[in-house]
Amino acid sequence: MTTRDWRSPEILLMITAAAWGAGFAVWMALLNNFAVDIVNFTGKEIGILQSLREVPGLLAFTVIFVLMVIAEQRLLVLSLLVFGIGVSITGFFPTEYGFYFTTVLMSVGFHYHETLRQSLTLQLVSKERAPLVMGKQLSAQAFASLAVYGVIYVTTKFLGLEFATLYALGGAVSIFAALVCWGAFPQFHVEVIQTKKIILRKRYWLYYALTFLAGARRQIFMVFAGFMMVEKFGYDVSTITALYLLNHAINIFLAPRIGRLISHWGERKALVFEYSGLVLVFIAYAFVSNATLAGALYIIDHLFFAFAIGIKSYFQKIANPKDMAATASVSFTINHIAAVVIPVVFGILWLTSPASVFLAGAVMAGLSLIASLNIPRHPEPGNETLKGPRFPEDDVLIQTKIA
Repeated sequence: MTTRDWRSPEILLMITAAAWGAGFAVWMALLNNFAVDIVNFTGKEIGILQSLREVPGLLAFTVIFVLMVIAEQRLLVLSLLVFGIGVSITGFFPTEYGFYFTTVLMSVGFHYHETLRQSLTLQLVSKERAPLVMGKQLSAQAFASLAVYGVIYVTTKFLGLEFATLYALGGAVSIFAALVCWGAFPQFHVEVIQTKKIILRKRYWLYYALTFLAGARRQIFMVFAGFMMVEKFGYDVSTITALYLLNHAINIFLAPRIGRLISHWGERKALVFEYSGLVLVFIAYAFVSNATLAGALYIIDHLFFAFAIGIKSYFQKIANPKDMAATASVSFTINHIAAVVIPVVFGILWLTSPASVFLAGAVMAGLSLIASLNIPRHPEPGNETLKGPRFPEDDVLIQTKIA
């Protein structure tokens, strides 16, 4: 491979995806055991922590302000650096408020990075290749996570490394990758100048609805499914890590294939398949009493995440190309409206009825299923939905000019 081939936008995005995956794998693998065993969290505190973690996601629209003074690609790399620093120092603050602080710092980098990587992917990659490229990014994340989970499994099972050491090593991977990407890659040219406004267009309403519901669904998995494994079924760090290992080993091979499948099936069929399966998974979560079966549900739940590529590729097909950066930032805010509320509210509900949390998740998945049925077979500007109101391309719901 030539130097020119190696220094391509797709490779840059895959490297940042992998580095993010490595750092977040450490944070996730240790989260529930660190919270329960070291910081003595209950469902209430874990709910508060996860709500705080999502606040930077709620404020993701502010990326538009920052893009006024720094190029999008540079901000992507800086966000990865901040994320790595947040992960690396987590283990050195083993108190309730220390855990809250490091989580928020990590989350700022996390959500800016995810916003910008989505935006740059949609700008630099063709509509035909976008699902495949996003699948490859998920595969890169899974590969990096798999390697990290393998190290965590061995070190916790046989070497007894402390949490602080593991967090520091995981964050260092993300920091190192950010420094490499800053120095090794050129600035890539984006053909379409992006809108420097916070903007909501009426004709994107179905995309906004799907994004909001996806944020609610994600919290059930991120916060409560893993917490159930530790609190209800007594999974230790090595067992949780083994579960993550299997998840990511499967994703390495399936994520690119799911991307190809979405290109072949279309977004409507792919999302209908995802949400139909999730309704059943969440109902099963509510009543599962066997640790092995619970682990199997967790793996199935995780696999469905790759189908969320369909929401992003649906937007790419209906959107004005100049709206990619602005809408990516706004969509992350929409995604996190529910994400900020659900962990706290459901964390309190968890104290009296864990099953009710998962049944509520089944209702959310059902609403997503209904919404996905409204996606046309061939979405494009002017053909955004099968039913419901239609709006002209320049019909704006909210627009805040900042430049």
